[in-house]
Amino acid sequence: MNIKIINISDHDIPHYETSASAGMDLRANLKEAVTLKPLGRAIIPTGLFMELPEGIEAQVRPRSGLAAKKGVTVLNAPGTIDADYRGEVGVVLINLGSEDFVVENGERIAQMVIAKHERAEWNVVDSLSDTVRGEGGFGSTGVK
Repeated sequence: MNIKIINISDHDIPHYETSASAGMDLRANLKEAVTLKPLGRAIIPTGLFMELPEGIEAQVRPRSGLAAKKGVTVLNAPGTIDADYRGEVGVVLINLGSEDFVVENGERIAQMVIAKHERAEWNVVDSLSDTVRGEGGFGSTGVK
């Protein structure tokens, strides 16, 4: 699949780190570092503008190492970039850790997964089919 891209940062365009990677790392594109206090959040620019084909979305997801080691994650994970969006890709980071976290220029802050999606058409009916599960939700099937 071809994706048109404008990269206004000094960093490489997103790429797959390994042959089996599902996501591409997104990097911070900053003129100066941004400090996230505990429970602080900020939209971090990436310098990336892209044009996705219709029927395709880009999902912005946390980086597992950043979340596990520093408590920093993507607040609206997964964030969705629609095919008709033409603005700069920004990542909403939140610091759930107990110490300040400094986001430096060029730092890998999130990952982006490109995915196909379907568009739904609603069919309003009077009832839904029965299932064994029925209306059970929120842990109704147990933990173990």
